[in-house]
Amino acid sequence: MELTENYGARPAFFKTLSWFDWLYALILAGGSIYALNLYGSNMDEYEKGILFLSAAGLIGQGWFWKPFRALVLVVGCLSLFGISQYHGQLARAEQAFFLKFFFGSQTAIMWMSALFVIATGSYWLALLSRSEFTARVSSAITWSAVVMGLVGLMTRWYESYLISPDVGHIPLSNLYEVFILFSILTALLYLFYELRYQNRQLGAFVLLVISAAVGFLLWYTFGRQANEIQPLVPALQSYWMKIHVPANFIGYGAFALAAMVGVAYLLVNKGILASRLPAVEMLDDLMYKSIAIGFAFFTIATILGAMWAAEAWGGYWSWDPKETWALIVWLNYAAWLHLRLVKGLRGPMLAWWAVIGLFVTAFAFLGVNMFLSGLHSYGTL
Repeated sequence: MELTENYGARPAFFKTLSWFDWLYALILAGGSIYALNLYGSNMDEYEKGILFLSAAGLIGQGWFWKPFRALVLVVGCLSLFGISQYHGQLARAEQAFFLKFFFGSQTAIMWMSALFVIATGSYWLALLSRSEFTARVSSAITWSAVVMGLVGLMTRWYESYLISPDVGHIPLSNLYEVFILFSILTALLYLFYELRYQNRQLGAFVLLVISAAVGFLLWYTFGRQANEIQPLVPALQSYWMKIHVPANFIGYGAFALAAMVGVAYLLVNKGILASRLPAVEMLDDLMYKSIAIGFAFFTIATILGAMWAAEAWGGYWSWDPKETWALIVWLNYAAWLHLRLVKGLRGPMLAWWAVIGLFVTAFAFLGVNMFLSGLHSYGTL
């Protein structure tokens, strides 16, 4: 009887899917098959698996979070349009109108940076003025920044192959590229919860940490010319990079989101902006969910990193500074979750912990690259 009831309940989810959901899935599945036919001869079995698992993941995410469908389709269309403007020549990035002013990798990333900064100011204006219209505009600007950032990464990926097939690689290989990824993922995590909680007031806080990342990105671009595409070092020439790095930065983005929610929690708890920000109960719930998601993805990334290390260096763990600090970050948030879930702890202490955890995470992400050396020295400033 139980099996019958469960079996009968299963189609309920699929009945909620619209024709657009199925069209979206069909486009992604068709695009994956087309990509396999076009580039399959240059892909190993792992890369083919990553291709189809990515398509399945994007379909599932689009079905679960409806705005994600439009994001994927818009980014796909703009990226393909941008790529079509190169005509196989990298020099056209400075010659073709749409590449020079909109969709060339560096131009699109500069648009992303500007839009994130504008969105930060707009969210603060909305918070202080209690303007719902301004808050909606702020969300739209943030979505636009995400679109331009993703288009920039897609065209940068293509540009790397225009330099040389041997140079070509997914743009997740250095601090410049992963800071772009961090900004995009943190914004997407915030936008997801913004819709889920029907509350835009926290954008003023979350966009601050994204703007800080953008500030570093701009300094790194103009001060160090980090936007130049470089060949991969041997240790990064692996399919593991395609799955380890995104999982890692979903974790980093979620931890950053939790920290900024923690800041808002502490202000509300002190009576500062309490009439403009959500209640502490909602903030506590969002902080917990962000850390739980971040911890899950960071755990997956750590396991994947150990497997990658075994393949690249012959051992799963070597107490390299990057590995050691990754373990510290993991233990920090494991303790946070233990205190909340097992001990039932709530309140300002956990909010402070989430805020301080951001500094621990930032050191593991950036400080190790700046001040320490080891097997991960290819990520140094």
